[in-house]
Amino acid sequence: MTNNAAHTPHAVVAPALRGEIESRWGKLSAAEIAGLKTNADLVTMIQSRYSIDKTKAQGEVDAFAKGRQL
Repeated sequence: MTNNAAHTPHAVVAPALRGEIESRWGKLSAAEIAGLKTNADLVTMIQSRYSIDKTKAQGEVDAFAKGRQL
């Protein structure tokens, strides 16, 4: 990983996953998706944008991720 992303010291969402996330959760902006670092970040974002409880958001992310990590 190059050091050109000084504001994001940890791995961010892989480009292949960005499109999948954007397709599934259209209320999330490309910038928000690019800034996600963990599955927990995605859960929090979905919970906020879609006004659903954490358990439902976690279930959606778990089903989407199928063991993959952002």
